[in-house]
Amino acid sequence: MKCSQVLLALIVVGGIGGGTFAADSKVSPYLVVDQFGYLPDSAKVAVIRSPRQGFDAAEGSTFNPGPVYQLIDNTTGRVVLSKPPSPWQDGRTDAASGDRVWWFDFSAVQTPGSYYVLDPRSGQRSPRFKIDHQVYREVLKQAVRTFFYQRAGMAKSPQHAGKGWADGASHLGPLQDSHCRRYNAKADASTERDLHGGWYDAGDYNKYTPWTAAYIVGLLKAYEATPAAFGDDTNIPESGNGIPDVLDEVRWGLDWLERMQNSDGSVLSIVGLASASPPSAATGQSLYGTASTTATLAAAGAYAYGARIFKGLDGKRFAAYANNLKSRAERAYAWADSNQYVLFRNNEASNGSLGLGGGQQETDDHGRLMLKLASACYLFEITGTPRYKAYFEQNFAQVRLVTTSYADAFDEDNQEMLQHCAATVVSAPSVKQRIEHSFLSAAANAPRVASFLGHGDAYLAGIATYTWGSNATKAAQGLVVLNTSQPEPRSPSREQLDAAQGYLHYLHGTNPLGLVYLSNMDGFGASHSVRSFFHLWFSADSQAWSRVGAATYGPPPGFLTGGPNPSYHADSCCPSHCNWMPKAAQCDRAALTPPYGQPPAKSYKDFNQGWPLNSWEVTENSNGYQVRYIRLLSRFVH
Repeated sequence: MKCSQVLLALIVVGGIGGGTFAADSKVSPYLVVDQFGYLPDSAKVAVIRSPRQGFDAAEGSTFNPGPVYQLIDNTTGRVVLSKPPSPWQDGRTDAASGDRVWWFDFSAVQTPGSYYVLDPRSGQRSPRFKIDHQVYREVLKQAVRTFFYQRAGMAKSPQHAGKGWADGASHLGPLQDSHCRRYNAKADASTERDLHGGWYDAGDYNKYTPWTAAYIVGLLKAYEATPAAFGDDTNIPESGNGIPDVLDEVRWGLDWLERMQNSDGSVLSIVGLASASPPSAATGQSLYGTASTTATLAAAGAYAYGARIFKGLDGKRFAAYANNLKSRAERAYAWADSNQYVLFRNNEASNGSLGLGGGQQETDDHGRLMLKLASACYLFEITGTPRYKAYFEQNFAQVRLVTTSYADAFDEDNQEMLQHCAATVVSAPSVKQRIEHSFLSAAANAPRVASFLGHGDAYLAGIATYTWGSNATKAAQGLVVLNTSQPEPRSPSREQLDAAQGYLHYLHGTNPLGLVYLSNMDGFGASHSVRSFFHLWFSADSQAWSRVGAATYGPPPGFLTGGPNPSYHADSCCPSHCNWMPKAAQCDRAALTPPYGQPPAKSYKDFNQGWPLNSWEVTENSNGYQVRYIRLLSRFVH
């Protein structure tokens, strides 16, 4: 991509926490906006910040806003709006960010164009941004394209990947994905399976069945909610084939899930892949884990959801494909129904799987119940078989929204599933009433709702707590605001739409760091986006991909990183030594304050070092994060 050459001329690298790095000295680190922009009819609020706690407090604590701020038309230089900023909560310091905050609300301006917010007293301004009906369409394209970069076993040509990220097909060598063997039978050729394809799960290259199935369902939900948001023009190999590229990506994932299914209907749990940078350089053996109830139920739901969407897309063109998925879903559900407690825990010494994958893909009894509920619902939608409906109606009350009356970002997928299935599956009046009461009770919980609608958060994107993957929590909370404050799927209110967009604005730069939490987006409208993140391909030692502005290319555009994580910690061997390696060679490779010692929303560092600095706890991407972001963003692309 040619944009990387432009980026090198624009970027000034600096700052340990991720403040504004723009080359234009007039851009203020104390004035943050959505760097892509705003929809014309949406709420629009620039946040003016005076840091009182955290790494930037020494400089920022002396900052106070001017008496008046102005919205400037970037093309004409005309003052479009002039008004005083409003103090957030009477000047109280926000506990999440450690900042005092003022809001400059310019929602009344709806004319499309390019703008910035100016403090006329100091001459300092915000990054430039757009007001436009399609302001997020290109951003969505880049976010969806990250799944193409995550494909295992596919060559990335310069035409589709860009010159900087072209690579050969990975993990197709001897004893790799096409000749994958069971984890405990590495030398046994009789266990070989062709398990090529699928996606690298995150910054590691492993492929996990339950999570892949969730990504497929999530992408299908995004498409189903707003089909017009997704085009056939994202420059992947399938572009121009007559179906939206997001569904081509879904088929890539479903094709891999098909290979993972055994003849008896069960589905294998995981494929562990070797590491290298770039991925095509990996030569180690690929190994798979055995079938499990969890993996099989998750796959059943993905097969069934996929069958319905593809059949509805074009019944003639995809009839055979949809029927195949339907058959696979029924066989998977039947096996899991008869084998309810077949577990497989990867990466554990107790069953000889140590080193197989990283994250633990196995879930608990409640998790399996939720997967079975979802698969029963989706199977009823495509078969009309009464036993699937009966199972759902008999077990729906185990969804936590029903048991707690809280709409929780950490359970957003199950809440949305309950809402969807209540509308498409449930016929029993008592069940409908119970579900409706649960949603209404959650919506009536005023303190939480008020906070999540933005009124209680200085940056208009409140979450209950900052943890590992907080950026995904932000996106999920935006979905909760849109989807699960009402008992039936219907058009959200203006207040819901504005509140949900607050979470997008946060991820797009309206945050204490003034950072767009997507990688390498300065060529697509951002003025300060993520420069580096933990990924085995874009490693800290890579002269080609480690960091935008320092390496030749940096990582590709569009990856959502994990986000601020106040629980971050380097390995306990720091700061003395790690495996007898000198401190200076390992633990001193990056200053760690931040993420250490910060208010929660500032517990972030733009870095990608692996062990022992463990940057994956802060910056690693995940397809799960990406799907939540895509689902939220696509609701505002038409």
